[in-house]
Amino acid sequence: MASNAETRRTTNEILIGKKPLMTYVTATLVQLANEPTVVIKARGRSITRAVDVAQIIVKRMGNIGYKIGSVKIGSETIQSEDGKVRNVSTIEVQVSR
Repeated sequence: MASNAETRRTTNEILIGKKPLMTYVTATLVQLANEPTVVIKARGRSITRAVDVAQIIVKRMGNIGYKIGSVKIGSETIQSEDGKVRNVSTIEVQVSR
């Protein structure tokens, strides 16, 4: 059963992980076809991949008119498997048409 956080996640969010870069670019473009704005979210080492996805969409698809909106950076406190508490950086990049 899904938790409340999972059921509240909106459809215009792309969560960046370890898949190939173009997978996320394609997913973002599909969402942009249906939604006016898409939020690309990442944390930790995936932040660079999220920035790359946003830049590929804006630079390569520039003639279509995509643009970067607000960029939010922050950090989350998480507990690792060994019990230590650590901070992980986060980013949210808004891309719109």
